[in-house]
Amino acid sequence: MENLLSVSLRQSAIFIAKTDIKNDSKILRGTTSVLVANLGNLGYTVSEDLLIALNGTTPVFQAKLLEIFRQKMGVNKNWTPLVKGWDVPTGESVIDHILTFYTNIFGGKGTQLACGHTIPANTFPLERYNGCPFCGTPFEFGKIEKTGQGSKKKHLTLWSEEDASVFLKDLLSSKTALDATQMDSLKILLTELPMPEVTIGMKETLMAVIDVYVANNQSDKANDLFTSPTDILRYLWFKHTGFLQIIEPKTIVKRTKSNHAHIYNPLDVSASASLSKKQELKLKYTRKEGLMVAKWLNNLTIDAKAACEIMHPKRGMWVRFIRALRLSEYAKRDGFQHLNEILDVFYNENYTVFQGRVNEFRLRMDADKTFNLLKQRPGLFARSLFANMLWFGADDTVKAFEQVIDKVPARLVFTLNMYAQNYFNKSQNRSVKPLGGVSKRIPANQLLSIYDQVQLDLMKTKVEDLCLSAMMNRFMNIENANKTMYIEPNLFKMPVSIGDRSDNVQDLPSALMGTRFAVEGDTVRLFMQWGEGLPAQHLDMDLSCNIAYESYTDYCSYSNLRTTGCKHSGDIRSIPNKIGTAEYIELNINELANAGAKYVTFTCNAYSAGSITPNLVVGWMNSQFPMKISERTGVAYDPSCVQHQVRITQNLAKGLVFGVLKVATREIIWLEMTFHGQVVQGLDTQNVEAILNKLDAKLSIGNLLKIKAEAQGLTIIETKDADEIYDLTWARNTAAVTGLLVD
Repeated sequence: MENLLSVSLRQSAIFIAKTDIKNDSKILRGTTSVLVANLGNLGYTVSEDLLIALNGTTPVFQAKLLEIFRQKMGVNKNWTPLVKGWDVPTGESVIDHILTFYTNIFGGKGTQLACGHTIPANTFPLERYNGCPFCGTPFEFGKIEKTGQGSKKKHLTLWSEEDASVFLKDLLSSKTALDATQMDSLKILLTELPMPEVTIGMKETLMAVIDVYVANNQSDKANDLFTSPTDILRYLWFKHTGFLQIIEPKTIVKRTKSNHAHIYNPLDVSASASLSKKQELKLKYTRKEGLMVAKWLNNLTIDAKAACEIMHPKRGMWVRFIRALRLSEYAKRDGFQHLNEILDVFYNENYTVFQGRVNEFRLRMDADKTFNLLKQRPGLFARSLFANMLWFGADDTVKAFEQVIDKVPARLVFTLNMYAQNYFNKSQNRSVKPLGGVSKRIPANQLLSIYDQVQLDLMKTKVEDLCLSAMMNRFMNIENANKTMYIEPNLFKMPVSIGDRSDNVQDLPSALMGTRFAVEGDTVRLFMQWGEGLPAQHLDMDLSCNIAYESYTDYCSYSNLRTTGCKHSGDIRSIPNKIGTAEYIELNINELANAGAKYVTFTCNAYSAGSITPNLVVGWMNSQFPMKISERTGVAYDPSCVQHQVRITQNLAKGLVFGVLKVATREIIWLEMTFHGQVVQGLDTQNVEAILNKLDAKLSIGNLLKIKAEAQGLTIIETKDADEIYDLTWARNTAAVTGLLVD
C-alpha cells in the first residue's frame, strides 16, 4: 500500500485497491469524517469519488493511510530551529561570538551549556535559544503547533489499479528522459505491477526495466532490449554508481574531491575523499556476472566495426570493464565468435570514428560531404545545426537539414525551436550543465560576431519556421475526427518536459522544472530539514537566499540573519540524534518590492565537507493568511502551507538553487540548478539569469496544444464541453504529455 500510495500522491491522488473497499455504504461514517478533517489540516481536500471509496474502507486502512500521509508530509520530523520566536531579532552580534570565543579559549565565567561551551554574561540572550548560539548544537525540541493555516487546499482524486497500470505504461513510453521523481515512481511500479506490453521510449528508462529482469534472474530477456554496446555500458555503470547517465569516473572523483574541500584548511579532507572514491569506483564482478555481460555483447546484432565505433568515445571505461568482466576469456569459448570479433577489432582499433570523419570534412570546409555524413545520423545533425549554420551559412545548412528533419525525434525539433532565440543572440550568455558537473554560464558562440543582427535574426526565423512546419506536418498526418478542444489556462505556464530535468525527488505533487507558482499572500517561508535517522554529529547544512537588485546583490544566511525583507531562524551546525533539525527564512514581499528587489534566489549548501546530505528536504510555504511562528519553540512548519518541496537524492551537489521568487509578478519559478561553493556567495547570479532565460524560451504545454489544434483544424473553446479536454489533471502525468511529441 505504502509504495503505490507514494506514487499516487505525486499525482495528487490516493491509491485504493478494489480489495480494500469492503462496503458501499451511502452514509458517511465517523472515521471517514475524521480522516477527511485530518487531511484538511494537512492541506488536502478529496474528490467525491475518492470520498466514496474512502468511506468503504476499514478504520484500520484509514489509520494506516493517515500515518503514511503524515510521514510523507514530514509531520513527525523535528522542525525546531535554533531560535525561539525567530521573527523577533535576538540582538546577537559578531562581538558576542568573539567574546564567547575568547572565554572558551582562555577561560572565564558564564553559563556552561550541554555542548561544553561557556556563554559569558551580557552576550547571547540564552532564554531565546533552543541550543548553543555559539556552536549551533540544538538541545530543546518541540512539535508542530499550527496546522490548517493554508489558504488553498490541494485536490486529491482516486487512483485505482487501472490508473496505476496506465501511469506505468506512460512512464515506459515517455519520449523524454524521466526526471528523478518519475524514475523513482517507475522503479516502484515495476516491483508492484506486471510488465506491460509497450515500446520503451528512452534508453535511460530501459535501465530500470533491465534491472528488474536481472533481479528476477531473467537476464536473457534483456538481450532483445540491448541494441548497442552503449546500452550495456549504461546499465553496468548505473548498477555500479546509481547514475543513469554515463558520467566519467574522473568527473565523479573530481566532484567528490571538490565537495570535500573546506574554507578552513584543518577541515579539508578532499585528498582522502578522492582516494576513497577511487577505491569505491573500482570494478569487481563475479564469473556469473561476467558470463551474463558476455552473452549480451555476443548477442548484439550490430556489426563489429560499428559496435567498436560506438564504444570509442568511452574507450577508457570499456578497457576497465573488459578486464573486470573477463570478457577476453569468454571470447575464446565456443559460441562467442561475435564477442571475439568485437574485442579483436576494438583492441586493434580497426575501425573508423564517424565524428572524426565529420570533423575532417568540416575543417576542410567541404559542406557537401559534411552534410551527407550528418544526414546518416539526423539526431547528430540536429544537435549540431546551430553551429553548422554559423560555419557553413544558414541557407545551405537548413536546406540539407530539411531533408532529414522528419527523422529527427520531436523532442529535438522542439528543442531547436525553443533555443534558437537565445543561441543567435550575441549578448546573451547560455546556461549549460555538463554530465556530473554543476550548471555553468558560457558566453555566446564566437562565430556570431562575424554576422550582423539582421542575419542572425534571419537564422533564428529560418529555424523556427522549419521546426514549426515539421511539427504541423506531423500533427496533420494524424487523423482526428474531433472538432473542439479545451485548454486550461494554467497549462500556458507549464513547460513541456524537454531538456532540463530534476535530479531530486518530489514526494508531494510533483511539478516540471520551470513551473510557475503564484504567491497567495505577502510572505514566503523557506524551510530546510535534514538529519532524520542519522546519529548526532556535526553536519552543517545552510539555508540561504540571494536578493538581486538593479545594481547590487544582498543575501540572507547564517552570517547575515537579518536584511531587508528577510529573516533567518539561526544557524544549526550539528544535528541531534535520529530526529533531524530545521532552518527557515521568511521573505516579506512588500518590503522587498519597496526596496527595489528584482528577484530572490532560494539556495541550500553543504558547509560541512562533502555534498548535500541525502534526504535533506527543502521547499517553501505561502498562504493568503498569516503563518504563525511558535514563540515557545520557534517551530514554523505547517504542512498545509507547503506549496512545493524536494528531497535531495543526487549526491554530487555542493550547492543547490531550488527556486526563484520574481518580486514584481509575485510568482515563484521552480528550478533546480547545482553550483559549487560552501556558502551562498559562491552563487553566480548571472548564471541564474541565464537559466531563467532558458526556461522562458521553453515551449509551454498550452502553446504545444495550440499548434496541434491549428494543424488538425480543431476549434479552441473556453469551456470543458469539448471533444478534447486538456486540464491540470491530465497535465499532471507529464509522461503522458510527451505523447504530443509525435515522431
